[in-house]
Amino acid sequence: MSLASCGGEGTSTRCSLSACTVTFERGVDANISIFGAELRLVGADDNQATVEVAGQQVQLQVDQAAQVGGFEVRLTQLTDQQAVVQVTQGGGNGGG
Repeated sequence: MSLASCGGEGTSTRCSLSACTVTFERGVDANISIFGAELRLVGADDNQATVEVAGQQVQLQVDQAAQVGGFEVRLTQLTDQQAVVQVTQGGGNGGG
């Protein structure tokens, strides 16, 4: 008997209260829902990946972060087999 994971095929996820680290297998059309938003790896090449968060796409290089849909999204690792994306809730919305 095999277990199917809803929306998790081709991904693995580690989450805390305010952040999730998602590992996408490259070449797999996978998406996952975190913090009520859908996260998807659109594509990747040798040095950058395109990630879609809540319907908004952003291109990131390794260790580059961007604000997308109320989240901070950072590409932490990119290899020929996987892309690792960290998503933090409410990224960059400090008081002031």
